[in-house]
Amino acid sequence: MIRDPNVSASIGQLAAIQSAARVSREEVSPLGGLDDKDIERTVTEFARGSNAAPIAAASPLINNNSNLIISLAAKHRLPTTYPWRSFVVDGGLISYGPDPIDAHQKAAGYVDRILKGEKPADLPVQAPTKFGTVVNMKTAKTLGLTLPPSLLARVDEVIE
Repeated sequence: MIRDPNVSASIGQLAAIQSAARVSREEVSPLGGLDDKDIERTVTEFARGSNAAPIAAASPLINNNSNLIISLAAKHRLPTTYPWRSFVVDGGLISYGPDPIDAHQKAAGYVDRILKGEKPADLPVQAPTKFGTVVNMKTAKTLGLTLPPSLLARVDEVIE
């Protein structure tokens, strides 16, 4: 998992992924870095392992280095999962994450409530409730992957 070691959301995502991995008896190796050079070094080292398939966590470091991570995944032929659709549009393989339109609609609802006089401190924190999966078929083909029809039937968007 490629994550930002200084962002608590990345730490929470790592814990959730490790929990799921224990059930399926998979190994999770946290990768991190403080900058683009660290990311390049850790991904290159990770790629030397067999059956390596990184998951990029959502964080400012990952978002700011999305093109680097996508290019490293392509260079090392790593089937990588990303947190946002934009990574897949830019050439990543697959994303699973919160639906940004749903999140923006909820934010607009909060703005409306605040403008009508509610105090922001009184509004509950809302976790995402709608998630989406996007697959880039060109990237899958480049990686030599044949995605099963059962997976493609469940994704929200397929990018040709």
